[in-house]
Amino acid sequence: MSAATTSQQPYFLRAMYEWCVDNGYTPYVTVKVDAGTKVPPAYVKDGQIVLNLGPSAVRNLNLDNNWLSFSARFGGVSQTIEVPVGNVLAIYAKESGEGMLFGTGVNAASAPDAHPAEVTPGESSPAPDRPKGKPSLRVVK
Repeated sequence: MSAATTSQQPYFLRAMYEWCVDNGYTPYVTVKVDAGTKVPPAYVKDGQIVLNLGPSAVRNLNLDNNWLSFSARFGGVSQTIEVPVGNVLAIYAKESGEGMLFGTGVNAASAPDAHPAEVTPGESSPAPDRPKGKPSLRVVK
């Protein structure tokens, strides 16, 4: 990959998001939380957070080549979420588990079923029920 080539990750992220929404699924992302990530710290578990990106859960969703950002309510409080695209570890459909893993820092055995804090904006509990079955994710390098 030359220095001028952009990452494929934001393009796959947008495509999987659209696929989920077009098929009536709820898109969820697993995110690595670090100093460059703006998320509610109370919902972070083991350095990760799972976020519901469903159209009814977020406002002003922006998926550009560098950032995933949106507004959502957490425990009834509106917050702005900002995540560098490179910190998105996986995107998947909550209902079927179908989706995609990104990078080499994650393996299919641990994500997204590793039970990081799962946040559905507006809920007070950080870990609602997980979907049944194993997710079908592919590593994208």
